[in-house]
Amino acid sequence: MQPYFVTLEKLIKEYKLEILTLPKEADEIRVTSWDVNRPGLQLMGFLDFFDPDRIQILGKTEFSYLQRYSHEERMEAFEKFFQLHPVAVVITRDLEVEPRVIELAVENEVALLRTHENTSVFSAALVATLNVDLAPRVTRHGVLVEVYGEGILLLGESGVGKSETAIELVKRGHRLIADDAVEIRRVSAKTLVGSSPDNIRHFLELRGVGIINVRRIFGIGAVKPTEKIDMIIQLEQWDSEKMYDRMGLESEYTDILGIKVPSLVIPVKPGRNLAVIIEVASMNNRQKKLGYNAAEDLLERLGMVNDLAAPSAPDHGPDQHDWEDY
Repeated sequence: MQPYFVTLEKLIKEYKLEILTLPKEADEIRVTSWDVNRPGLQLMGFLDFFDPDRIQILGKTEFSYLQRYSHEERMEAFEKFFQLHPVAVVITRDLEVEPRVIELAVENEVALLRTHENTSVFSAALVATLNVDLAPRVTRHGVLVEVYGEGILLLGESGVGKSETAIELVKRGHRLIADDAVEIRRVSAKTLVGSSPDNIRHFLELRGVGIINVRRIFGIGAVKPTEKIDMIIQLEQWDSEKMYDRMGLESEYTDILGIKVPSLVIPVKPGRNLAVIIEVASMNNRQKKLGYNAAEDLLERLGMVNDLAAPSAPDHGPDQHDWEDY
């Protein structure tokens, strides 16, 4: 069962829908499916596989086809359709609705709405909205920032410096999306979008300073409501016993809601400018998405590509290669 919903009232306000009839208050009607349906088949009597949780959209095509039939046949089709109790029916293009159709909607307690938009435009916009509002989601403890157009999710233990790094990035002209709690939604098969819970949006905690409002201090250009997550950076205290990646040949990923996101582990120690490192990581991630890998380019120039691909290559990987010899 879909755990999330959006009220019909929200959709009515967002798309400025004209209310023809409502069986109850719009904020009490919940939409739980992100799919929509154009019920041409149902109006023609094929009632199998009908999902009443989907918003039904009637446009010029459906109305034009129904005009082939007599008034009695049209009303019979609408009566059977409304008896399926769809969550809501939207008429597009400000098409004229016969009074008897409105009566049938009232009798069967179906919400009947109308918009001036054409069917394709309205359907696409509605699906996009429902995909975001009803998307599967998870909340992670971290910080989400936009750096050079890339959404960077900073993770790490409490006190490692995520918020301090975020405020430094904001000072350098980048934008904060969320601090402390990041709500991540899977809006498509390839895309994760992060945002902040409404009650803590634009607020950030700095140890020793307290709670600050980033929007109030740095201006509206320093914050953003949502951002696609392009990369995850795990901040951790420097461990001298641990071998960190020095080449970047091997791509690491973190799975969130079934989507693999490129990820890095960046060690934290005094003297490291994390903001600059994250800026470079962001630009480098964009280069990789465009098909350029600096490590591969360098190894090719050094004539080491064949050595790395050979069966006799050492098991410890390319980051342990005799790099210092060059």
